[in-house]
Amino acid sequence: MPYATDIDAVKALKEKYEAIRTAISKVIVGQHEVVDKLIISILCNGHSLLVGVPGLAKTLLVKTVSDVLDLSFKRIQFTPDLMPSDIVGAEILDESRHFRFVKGPVFANIILADEINRTPPKTQSALLEAMQERNITAGGTMYKLSAPFFVLATQNPIEQEGTYPLPEAQLDRFMFQIWLDYPSFAEEVTIVRNTTGALETALPKVMTAEDILYFQELVRRVPVPDNVLEYAVGLVHKTRPTNANAPAAAKQYIAYGAGPRASQYLILGAKCHALLQGKYSPDIEDVQAMALSVLRHRVVRNYKAEAEGITQEELIKQLL
Repeated sequence: MPYATDIDAVKALKEKYEAIRTAISKVIVGQHEVVDKLIISILCNGHSLLVGVPGLAKTLLVKTVSDVLDLSFKRIQFTPDLMPSDIVGAEILDESRHFRFVKGPVFANIILADEINRTPPKTQSALLEAMQERNITAGGTMYKLSAPFFVLATQNPIEQEGTYPLPEAQLDRFMFQIWLDYPSFAEEVTIVRNTTGALETALPKVMTAEDILYFQELVRRVPVPDNVLEYAVGLVHKTRPTNANAPAAAKQYIAYGAGPRASQYLILGAKCHALLQGKYSPDIEDVQAMALSVLRHRVVRNYKAEAEGITQEELIKQLL
């Protein structure tokens, strides 16, 4: 399926992107920015964490994305009694008295980690190796996960009862943290009308695994001007209160800021965002469009910020 030129590939990507959005909108009403960020994270080979109160169709959204992309899909419901072996698999003794590895649900292209913060850190960390290395180790043997591989996790706000905050090391593995808000009145009317009838929507398969791997390579090949690269790195440096050039807001309200992975994801996201807008190279506006989703889970507020009710979003907007 390689295209004659990269320009042809960019045009094809934009067409497929529009087709994906159209297909998803048949099931998911509104949430356009959320859908865009999910598609960008997949095209950048990154994982996403969706945060919102129950009932905002987080699970349905991930399932719909996997239906539109012709990929294998597994859902893991995270509960307080879930064990690491329930995710990665375990060795069993078969009828012939030999140990055999039975693969867990992590062996799929898209993993829906549903309510990931309902399970203790020991089990949450079972995903770490899979998310970062794209393989898992069981019984001393390493097993490669099939490509493409994405973890799309949903999380309830951590103020809710029975939740365990994700470790910072695992949060950093997610390219985006995407917030879902309540639908508008008109959108909710449409949702209720669509979901209380008898009709079921058949979704087309818009992209295959081979398409996604090809477009991931295309995103990597996009050239980035030096000023855009320096702007992204400079923005991440502003989040670090120990940096001599950090603004007053960072020094006053941030306990610690984002690491180099944030700079990498800002640039990758900006590249993909530019392509989906029909541009062949990202500019500073593309970096700014990614900033909130890339930085909000990497900027840790101090006690002063929490006491004064200053959110990560407000701090990041000040830095922008």
